[in-house]
Amino acid sequence: MRIARLLVRHEVRLLVSLALWVVRRTEGTRSGRAFGYARGQGAMMFGFGFVCLVETVAMSVLLRDWPTVHAVFLFLDVYGIVIVVALHASSVVRPHVLDPGDGSLRIRRYVHVDLRVPLERIASVRRELRMTHERADGELDVEVGSQTTVTLELTEPVTHLTFFGRRREVRVVRFHADDADGLVRALGRARV
Repeated sequence: MRIARLLVRHEVRLLVSLALWVVRRTEGTRSGRAFGYARGQGAMMFGFGFVCLVETVAMSVLLRDWPTVHAVFLFLDVYGIVIVVALHASSVVRPHVLDPGDGSLRIRRYVHVDLRVPLERIASVRRELRMTHERADGELDVEVGSQTTVTLELTEPVTHLTFFGRRREVRVVRFHADDADGLVRALGRARV
């Protein structure tokens, strides 16, 4: 039952992100400076959406003689396309946020990841392009298009909640930002 609630909550948050994208609003950026990460995945998401659209048309042709099955698959296929667009929308409306006022950096990805890192816990920050990531204890890789561009090393761990609510303590966080150099400079100024 708990997993079903999490999945429904996830879908609702995606659809809210889609609505925010349509009206050109962002979520949680009022008091801080936003740093986007969606540009690195735009072409991939467009390609994925196009493949879903082709699959929808193909299934409609194949199932045209079975109206009930056709209706079910058409609904599922169209919903799948909406979710793909909503995933991209959630990346656009939920950027990373540097907020010196509250002393934190929010690292986000879709509606899955929202990690708040207190600025005083950042030991070092550097621009580091990585294309491969091996899973390791105490490390969190928030990839976009299989790459990360910023690495944070922390003085003490922060707690990351996984999609299903499992707690992980992380001391190294790698993530992607479209303007990685600008983010690293802004973090350097905010930490002083």
